[in-house]
Amino acid sequence: MSAQQVSWITGASSGIGAALAVELASRGHALILSARNRESLEEVQRHCMRVGLDESRITVLPLDVTDSAAIEAVTSEAINCYGHIDLLVNNAGISQRSLCLDTEMATYRQLFEVDVFGQIAVTKALLPHMVERKKGHIAVTASVAGKIGVPLRTGYCAAKHAMMGFFDALRAEVSVYDVKVSTIVPGFINTNLSQNALKGDGSKFAVTDDDIANGMSADSAAKVIADGLSSAQKEINVGEGKEMIGLKIKRFFPSLIFKMMNKRMRENTIK
Repeated sequence: MSAQQVSWITGASSGIGAALAVELASRGHALILSARNRESLEEVQRHCMRVGLDESRITVLPLDVTDSAAIEAVTSEAINCYGHIDLLVNNAGISQRSLCLDTEMATYRQLFEVDVFGQIAVTKALLPHMVERKKGHIAVTASVAGKIGVPLRTGYCAAKHAMMGFFDALRAEVSVYDVKVSTIVPGFINTNLSQNALKGDGSKFAVTDDDIANGMSADSAAKVIADGLSSAQKEINVGEGKEMIGLKIKRFFPSLIFKMMNKRMRENTIK
């Protein structure tokens, strides 16, 4: 990626999104940072300036990806910031910690509005720009949960599986326009993901899972992701724990991973 690369990151106010913003800033990217909270985005902007990126090349552009009425206008504004966008990282998302039996349909719908329809909407709004240029790169932060069904995460797994399917299919469609698509597949990353996860009634889980607390740091994950994007990897696996081995087990020995998830359910309860 050249020093003139322009990258737009959604969900950039914390976690992987914030860490990736700083990492790309250190590599000379001009940045557009989007999320709902302007103050948090401005803090990320300051971190990006500390690694040497000029303030004029970091734009804070608040966006709620579930606000379909605003997406077209915000996308146009994003393009106008620097005249073009080379890389879109769809990173907005929320997780879940609840049994299916205890989860309201409204909560499932909220998960899909943020994790699926929001990503599709932003991508569709920006895609004509990349098709016209015959140049661009679209990435989405999926999850190991987009490959493996994990108890207490039925909605989250469903959403992430949907994201993997959508963006894999999109990759084939836009290949004729020389637009690239990467799916990012994180395992356990030490972020506030489980703190902000939804319980069955839609309230926050407000607990940090042990797996999350002991996961790869967001900064380390960002380096892996940035390297993968730089080499246009179609699927970027990010993690260093047993869950990454699970990806291989699911591919080659699916019955074994099903047994492992059954065991996980028997051994674990909601905190």
